[in-house]
Amino acid sequence: MALTLDALKNITSIEDLRLLAHRKVPRDFLDYYESGSYAEETLAANRQALSQIKFRQRVLAGADNRELNATMLGQPVALPVAIAPIGMMGMAHRDGEIHACRAAQAAGVPYTLSTMSICSIEDVAAAASKPFWFQLYIMRDKGFIRALIERAKAAKCSALVLTVDLQVLGQRHRDVKNGLTVPPQARLSTMLRIAAKPGWALGVLGGKRKTFGNLAGHISGADGIVSLSKWTAEQFDQALSWQDVEWVQKQWDGPLIIKGIADVGDAKLAAKSGASAIVVSNHGGRQLDGAPGAITQLPGIADAVGSDIEILFDSGIRSGQDVMRALALGARGCLIGRAPLYGLGAAGEAGVAKALDIIRRELDVTMALTGVKRVADIDRRVLAD
Repeated sequence: MALTLDALKNITSIEDLRLLAHRKVPRDFLDYYESGSYAEETLAANRQALSQIKFRQRVLAGADNRELNATMLGQPVALPVAIAPIGMMGMAHRDGEIHACRAAQAAGVPYTLSTMSICSIEDVAAAASKPFWFQLYIMRDKGFIRALIERAKAAKCSALVLTVDLQVLGQRHRDVKNGLTVPPQARLSTMLRIAAKPGWALGVLGGKRKTFGNLAGHISGADGIVSLSKWTAEQFDQALSWQDVEWVQKQWDGPLIIKGIADVGDAKLAAKSGASAIVVSNHGGRQLDGAPGAITQLPGIADAVGSDIEILFDSGIRSGQDVMRALALGARGCLIGRAPLYGLGAAGEAGVAKALDIIRRELDVTMALTGVKRVADIDRRVLAD
């Protein structure tokens, strides 16, 4: 029986959902979702940098009748967040991308489907009630990329999110040690970890797909058991440049978001590229280890290009307070990844809905206690000196 939000009434935080997901999802996949690259310095820096930003508490400010609605890419949203593209989301729960998309759309926020999803573009489009965003990686086979863009158009995706910070894969030690493959390889250690989560195994085995739905049958090596790091090294285009962004724009005739900007110089180039928006992001600490927390780069980028291009933010968001911090420093909205993923692993579609509801309630309270009525009014004045 599908869970409801009411069944999760004792879940009060994203951390609660994380702990519940750890009880239900095999370690191999949680390690994939949670890990950062190398020493995980940047993974930790993302959270640390956000926690160091403090609010200016205000009283008697008449902050009643608060409005959390906003716009992203010119479209109304009920909350200034979108679900970020998450590779292998369908390994957290049966048909996970479909459930996450439904929960996001019910909550009135955008959902972004990853190129590296388990459910395909067509699977999600058939189940969705509204258009969703599609995230694109550039691979060496441009014919396949052109076809993938055409599939996104046919599915009526409303925005294309071009991820530009994964020319090579930052090594994630946990994945290497676990021998992560998709679908899971029949190794004794892997099978024992899966056997310890029988509910997960029965669910995923009954899902629509067991491997990368957008790639299988279309691109070499994606139909069976693959090493992600080896496959990425073989397929992803390490020569990616701004000329490729121009090429993508010619193939795609809708809003384009460039994800993975962490430098003012790159932000200026992106603003001149004709893209609709950028996402200030360090890939959640999963790529260049030793880079600063992404939130520390946001103010400089916002000051440099905030009047020229819409700025979104991701990397480290775990709460409504974190969303408020990013908005105060110049973001129009936030992409959230691990928070809804924990919800999905914990309780499927209801868990994703719960994660979004937790963040909504936390943002609402934070606005009230800083004297802000509207999302549009959030700026650096809400932060302590």
